[in-house]
Amino acid sequence: MLHIILYAIIPILVVMAAGYISGKKGVFSAKDGKAFNKVVLDFALPAALFVSIVDADRKMLVSDLKLSIISLVVIMFVFMLVYWIYKYCFRKDGVTQADAAVMALINGSPTIGFLGFAVLEPIFGTNAYVALVVAIVGIVVNAVGIPVGLSLMNAGNDAELAKKGGTKPNPWKPVLHALAQPVAWAPILAVVWVIIGIPWPAWASPSFDLIKGANASMAVFAAGITLSSVKVTVNWQAILGVILKLIVMPAMLLIVGLIFKMSPDNLAMLVVAGALPPAFSGIIIADQNDTYVATGTSSLAISVVLFMAFCPLWIWITKLCVGNIPGVAI
Repeated sequence: MLHIILYAIIPILVVMAAGYISGKKGVFSAKDGKAFNKVVLDFALPAALFVSIVDADRKMLVSDLKLSIISLVVIMFVFMLVYWIYKYCFRKDGVTQADAAVMALINGSPTIGFLGFAVLEPIFGTNAYVALVVAIVGIVVNAVGIPVGLSLMNAGNDAELAKKGGTKPNPWKPVLHALAQPVAWAPILAVVWVIIGIPWPAWASPSFDLIKGANASMAVFAAGITLSSVKVTVNWQAILGVILKLIVMPAMLLIVGLIFKMSPDNLAMLVVAGALPPAFSGIIIADQNDTYVATGTSSLAISVVLFMAFCPLWIWITKLCVGNIPGVAI
C-alpha cells in the first residue's frame, strides 16, 4: 500500500499542489488553466484513449463477457444514478441538468486512464488480467460514459437557452455536438477498430505517445490552477459525490460480482478499479464549459486524499467476501 501511495497518489497531490501554488502566486491564471485543459481535452486525452483502446485485442474483450457486462451495467448505472440524484435532489439549490451531467462525468466515472495501471499493478502484479480490467473499464468510461455525459450536458445547456429564447431544443443536437468532440469520437473509433479486428501497427503508436504523455500531468496541473481560482466548496453536494464514487460504485461492483460469481481475482481488480478517484476528464470538461467547476473540483480533491484509506479498505472487504485472492501483492 505504501508503494501505491508513494508512486500513484503522492505524485498527483504534488503536481496538483504545484498548479495550485502557481495559480495563487499569479504565475498562471484561470484563463491559462482553460488553455491547458483545451490541449488535454482536444489532443492529449483523445490520443491517450485511442491508443490505449486499440492496443486491446478483440479476443480480450470477449474472453470474459461476465467482466465486460458487469462493468458496463454497474458503472453506467452509477453514472446515471449520480446524474439523477443531482438533477432532482439539488434542483432547489440551483443545480441544473448540465451541472448534474458534469457530476456524473466526475463522480460516476473512475479515473482509470490516469491511475488504472499505476494502482492495480502494484497490488495484483503485471499480467494480462490487469490489462484486461483496465481496457474494459476504460472503454466503458471513455467510449460510453463521456459521450453520454456530454450529450446530457449539452441537452441541459440547450434547454436553458430554450427557456430564455422560447425555442424548443432539438433532441438530436446535443448528441451530435457530443460526438463531434475528439474526446467522444476517438474512443468510439478505437472500439470499432478493435471489434473489426484490424491490427494496430506498432510503428503508429509513437506518433500518439508524445502528445498523450502530456495527458495526466497537464490535466492534474490544470486542476490545481482551477482549484486556486475558485472558492473550494466543501458542502453536501461535494461530499455526496465522494460517497457515490468511493463507496457506492465499488460496493455495487462487489455485490453484483458476487451474485454472478465472478472469479475472485477479476472481482477484486474490478472493485479496486471502481474505487479509483473521480475522472479528471470530467473536471476538464467542467472547466471548459464553466459548469459546476467549484463543487466538482472540490469533490475530486477530497476523493484523491481519501482514496489512500479506501483502497486497502475495499481490498480487505473483498477478501472477507471471497477469501484469498490469488496474486495479490498486499
